[in-house]
Amino acid sequence: MSIAANVVIAVIALLHLWFLILEMFLWTKPSGRRAFGLTAEFAEQSKALAANQGLYNGFLAAGLVWGLCLGGAAGFSVNVFFLGCVLVAGIFGGLTASRKILWIQALPALIALVLIHLA
Repeated sequence: MSIAANVVIAVIALLHLWFLILEMFLWTKPSGRRAFGLTAEFAEQSKALAANQGLYNGFLAAGLVWGLCLGGAAGFSVNVFFLGCVLVAGIFGGLTASRKILWIQALPALIALVLIHLA
């Protein structure tokens, strides 16, 4: 894979690690509530769901890092799979939760998929 593809994949992995932190540990804190535009009451009521969502984002980050570490054909296949998961999750989130997710999650995954297929 190209350096550009690897850099984009690493950035996406870091973003998903940040999503894990926001959703699992900062959801009810002022910074987490501000990031998602939540009231304190809603954040408290939904913290278990957010932690579950954060865990899934951690799995996506781990999969992308795994693909980067593998390299070669195996790494390519792992990254295509996990980028596909990120893309589908981003499209679903953009359609059901917030359009912003299309730009923050789906678009970077699409760019990475294009880059690794061009390499």
